[in-house]
Amino acid sequence: MNKMQTLFNWAQQKNCAIVAFNISNMEVMKGITAALNNLQCPAILQVSAGARRYTGSDYLRALFNTAQANTQTTLVLHLDHGDSFELCKDCIDHGFDSVMIDGSHLPFAENVALTKKVVDYAHAHDVWVEGELGEICGIEDAVNVAHSKYTDPAKAREFVQKTGVDSLAVSIGTAHGAYKYAVGSTPALRYDILKQIHAAIPDTPLVLHGASSVIPEYVTTINQFGGQIKDAVGIHERELARAIDDGVRKINIDSDLRLAITATIRQYFHDQPAVFDPRSYLKEAMKTVTAVAERKLKYYTLRNDQSLGQDHH
Repeated sequence: MNKMQTLFNWAQQKNCAIVAFNISNMEVMKGITAALNNLQCPAILQVSAGARRYTGSDYLRALFNTAQANTQTTLVLHLDHGDSFELCKDCIDHGFDSVMIDGSHLPFAENVALTKKVVDYAHAHDVWVEGELGEICGIEDAVNVAHSKYTDPAKAREFVQKTGVDSLAVSIGTAHGAYKYAVGSTPALRYDILKQIHAAIPDTPLVLHGASSVIPEYVTTINQFGGQIKDAVGIHERELARAIDDGVRKINIDSDLRLAITATIRQYFHDQPAVFDPRSYLKEAMKTVTAVAERKLKYYTLRNDQSLGQDHH
């Protein structure tokens, strides 16, 4: 059985979600795997097209293999936001467990055709496929969408039937990046739409992209020590976790890791201006990555927010 299928079956039994962390370098990888070992949680490690360009496929594969060898839990290697058959095929050929083909920007029929082409090739190689229907706004790596387009539940059923896709990323109000919502607004997810989608395709695991909560203390620290991350607003993990009860089995995290690393390094430079050894401040950044990863795993996989105190936005 495919590793992603095994993870999703486990998550279904536990009524939880697997956290999918975006990775692009050694420090992020080591920080995440420390959290996985500390909590004995499985996870998905996902690579964007931007990460492949930055780090290189061979380096990323080696990092993943090393992490798997040093982790006592199940890890899955996944392509995030693949935008072409060729990219997905290359990842499949290089041993990825799972790929996402994102044709959400295309007309419905073209999205179906592209997704089915990837599904046919992937399934012949025992690789899981995530598709996307509806558009999730925001900016993150190659993703740049001005306005969200909610997923149509009826179209979701048709899409799954025609493509044979294994899991589906849906648009219900989450957003990519740190600048998700207008300051002063009350961000809200469309749980009514999510319930309808889940009812239409009850056997298809659903995925939330743009699920970083923009942890306020990191934004504050960045700005306090010279940064200019203004008007960054997110949705707290407690709200996002509600989606798990309506079929969400994978929750993606990227921006919160970036914000945590940046906050840590900015403060470190301020507090210790004489230090110039990258290992010094990157070691501290790894600790922050571990803290953020543990926070997400507790909310979504362990579903234990009682251990997290009363932190709130």
